[in-house]
This record gives sequence, structure tokens and C-alpha cells, in this order.
Amino acid sequence: MNKGVLEQYIDACELIKETEADIRRVKKQRKTIIQDSVKGSMHDFPYAAQNFKVQGMVYAAVREPGALAAYEQLLEERKARAEEIKIQVEAWLNTIPQRMQRIIRFRFFENLSWGETASRIGRKATADSIRMEFTNFMKVA
Repeated sequence: MNKGVLEQYIDACELIKETEADIRRVKKQRKTIIQDSVKGSMHDFPYAAQNFKVQGMVYAAVREPGALAAYEQLLEERKARAEEIKIQVEAWLNTIPQRMQRIIRFRFFENLSWGETASRIGRKATADSIRMEFTNFMKVA
């Protein structure tokens, strides 16, 4: 596991949230029914004006019904790939020492600086000592 994959974890988590919002938007668009009212009259005498309510689906959903389903499938695949990365990183985290788990969680997942990470770790840790501990660990890992 390298530092790049850890940074991808953050992006993968955000991508999952964004993709879920896109999927909800597509499902909502598929169910959207538009209503309008029009005025008209009979063809024959007496030409009495009447109001008619017209409703239907969005033109894009009717014109290409498979397009929304294909786009939704594409979003599901994107979400699945991001979840794979997330699971790989979390499985790897369970195999490393707890101290390093805390350092990685604070520095990368919570996006704290090295100084803030050191203060959260405690035990007279400094920003440089935590950074070097992480660097040395990643060289071995």
C-alpha cells in the first residue's frame, strides 16, 4: 500500500457520496411528471371554452427510455469501483499497528496537519517525529 492509495481513499469516499446523489437525481428524473393546462373549445357550435389539464413525462425520458437506465448503470459501476478501493484500504488498515492506524486516520482521513496529528497522538509527539514515523513505515510497507 502506498501514499497514493491512501489519498485515493479520501477521493473514493467522496466519489461514493457524489455518485449516490447522481443516482438519486436520475431516479427522480425518471419519475418526473410534468403538468400543464391548456385552453380549448369544441369544434361545433356553441364554441364553449374549456380548460384541459395535460400531464406527461419529460421528453428525454420518453424519447430514449434506455438512456437513463444505461446512465444509472454507469453510475452504479463507478460507485462499485470506488467502494472496492475503500474496502481495500480499510482491510489494509486492520493489518497495521494501531499507532500507525491513528496517524493515517488523523492525517489523511481527517485531513489534519502533522502538528495537529501529533497533538492528537499525544505522548510528547512532535510534527516531525510523526511525519518521520509515517515515512519510515511507508518505506517498509
